[in-house]
Amino acid sequence: MKKLLLAVMLFVFGGIISGCADANETDSKKPLQVVATTSQIGDSVQQIGGENIEVTSLMGPGVDPHTYQATQNDIQTLQNADIVFYNGLHLEGKMDEIFEQISATKPVLALGEAIPEEKLLKDPDNPGVVDPHIWFDINLWKESLDKAANELVKLMPEDEEEILSQKETYFTELDTLLEESNDQMESIDQQQRVLVTAHDAFGYFGRLFDTEVIGLQGLSTEDELGIRDIQDTIDLLVERNIPSVFIESSISDRSIQAVIQGSEESGQKVELGGELYSDAMGKEGTVEGTYIGMYKHNVKTIVDALKKEAE
Repeated sequence: MKKLLLAVMLFVFGGIISGCADANETDSKKPLQVVATTSQIGDSVQQIGGENIEVTSLMGPGVDPHTYQATQNDIQTLQNADIVFYNGLHLEGKMDEIFEQISATKPVLALGEAIPEEKLLKDPDNPGVVDPHIWFDINLWKESLDKAANELVKLMPEDEEEILSQKETYFTELDTLLEESNDQMESIDQQQRVLVTAHDAFGYFGRLFDTEVIGLQGLSTEDELGIRDIQDTIDLLVERNIPSVFIESSISDRSIQAVIQGSEESGQKVELGGELYSDAMGKEGTVEGTYIGMYKHNVKTIVDALKKEAE
């Protein structure tokens, strides 16, 4: 009888220990360490990965990815990552060598490479240069995020169902964003639907919403900006009677202010339509610090300025 009682106690006790071990194993599961270059990528990937991942974005508010150079801390962060996502298409041009080195030890993926070449915009003055600002076309952004989701599943196959479910939920939100944005942009008279900014970051936005886009600089903020570029923009504003221009959060407003001043001297009153988020988003913890919030802010700012001028 004593032997039977002892056997029962050992069985029960062993089960308790096993249960505790399983619980500890579950509780100690660490989220996948994901590093993203831009906050657009970081926020969107976080929505898809949820609690299964921990995302670090290297470039915060007001940071220009075209000219960004990685710090020693950034390199350490990249080395500690399980996976790295970057935009590609030469947006983070000064980091290409780092990505190549890091890719020898871990997955490093350019989301822009998920987009078929025929869907990408090219620089009209230099067809060999691709427009990297793909996040402004919501449909293209979803294609690139599909690739990101698939890569997360490869690293966390046990969480596949949850990741894909969260992706579909997020994509539904993006579809709603697209529909709402399209309705708002269509409320602007076609003649007034002209977007003048500091550099040519809104080409995909313009194509998506049938809006003419004029950037003082080219696709990169590293492109040289001369007096001729400013004067040509002033001449266009006067000739087309365009009433508003926009500054960008990650770029100096000097060139836009020069255009406003020059236009007024030419007899065309031009107002500042507001600040747009182009290559960077808002501060973390704010609505504009999310991809959807940033996008809504831009659309509202553009619509409010251009419709107001039309009235």
